Amino acid sequence: MIALHNHRYGIITGMLAPSVDQFEMLSGQMLGAIQNASTRGMYRKAIADFLAWWRLESSEVLDARLLRAHIAYLLKLNYSSATVNQRLAAIRKLIGLAAEKSVLDLADASEAIRVAGVREGKNPNRASLNTHETEALINAPEPSTKKGLRDRALLGLLVGCGLTRSEVVRLSVGDIQRRDRRWVLHGVTGRRGRVRTIALPEWAKIALDTWLQSVGLKTGPVFRALDRRGWPAQHAISSQAVLPIVVAYGRSIGLDVKPGDLRRTCAQLCRANGGDLEQIQLLLGHASIQTTERYLGHTPKPASAANDRLRLKWRVNKMLAS
Repeated sequence: MIALHNHRYGIITGMLAPSVDQFEMLSGQMLGAIQNASTRGMYRKAIADFLAWWRLESSEVLDARLLRAHIAYLLKLNYSSATVNQRLAAIRKLIGLAAEKSVLDLADASEAIRVAGVREGKNPNRASLNTHETEALINAPEPSTKKGLRDRALLGLLVGCGLTRSEVVRLSVGDIQRRDRRWVLHGVTGRRGRVRTIALPEWAKIALDTWLQSVGLKTGPVFRALDRRGWPAQHAISSQAVLPIVVAYGRSIGLDVKPGDLRRTCAQLCRANGGDLEQIQLLLGHASIQTTERYLGHTPKPASAANDRLRLKWRVNKMLAS
């Protein structure tokens, strides 16, 4: 290690520049203190990629300038704003630990931690999560507590069934029914009184069953307020209460997420995995297919139109045209 050159004042300070190896050792301590396995996995990937990039940069100092360069590098790789901010949260946590252990100069650490994340654009079609981020979010609640089990089920239905806040809080245990050999949410009432039946993905049904069984709920509202001991009240949570729940779990994994983003995420992931527009329209309860197209930011591409699959031939003089 060498004496650190202070680029702001052009002088040599007495503190030695911390090495990448030191931060690698600190990252082990930081990751070991994270209880949630999904969050730990995302942070491990973010830190490993950052340290590997830092080695290639051959920079001696971890400061705000280096962190901004790393953000620019991630954006060049076409990472989403949400992913960049999640990775930045992991790096900030590591920087904080380095300052606490006197590995990093406190002034440099403070300046680096204040580096702003990437702001999401105003295009609502970009407000969705990828598969990795979605899995991290639904696994963020702690499954050893009743609140964690409730919130896992809540997040599971928001993203797995594309429900709105008002729809999810109106659900009752009786709405969970078996129809045509599979489990569904029957009679979900959306905007303008439109009623639909929504298939329950198996993973969402497991989360739902685990929550209901943990507190012995067999009738009444599915998602209820909890007392200090974690036992449910008689009344459902309000739709306003859903927002801070989603926001808090998003922040816990370094993402800026709102309930509407989960509904859009459901639609985007369904489409990316081969779901038809008509199926997604029925899932979300949209009045028209055009609404679903706008919701997905979907524009038909003439170069790969659906009717290109109609391999028909004209008969010319009773012979097939070539």
